[in-house]
Amino acid sequence: MPQIVVLPHASLCPEGAVIEAPAGKSICDALLEHDIDIEHACEKSCACTTCHVVVREGFQSLNELEEKEEDLLDRAWGLEATSRLSCQAILAEENVVVEIPKYTINHASENH
Repeated sequence: MPQIVVLPHASLCPEGAVIEAPAGKSICDALLEHDIDIEHACEKSCACTTCHVVVREGFQSLNELEEKEEDLLDRAWGLEATSRLSCQAILAEENVVVEIPKYTINHASENH
């Protein structure tokens, strides 16, 4: 079963984490199932960028980006070449390392 290494994030996962999730599961679902409360304002329907992650290792093992995801990522804060919407990034058999960006474009969460 592949592992997801989550790099430390000040509020969502201060210590970082290593979790296991089956191939075929989205990164977002795996994080949520392990009490890492990544934002997902559109309820994982590929309509926002709040679940944006940067895949530091294992990017090539994930499913290919579809055009809708690519278009949305253009609006993500901190976009990098290996950025993905975690609700659309489906695990394969390889381990991945992800970083959750410090900010999102979700104004409601930024005011907390």
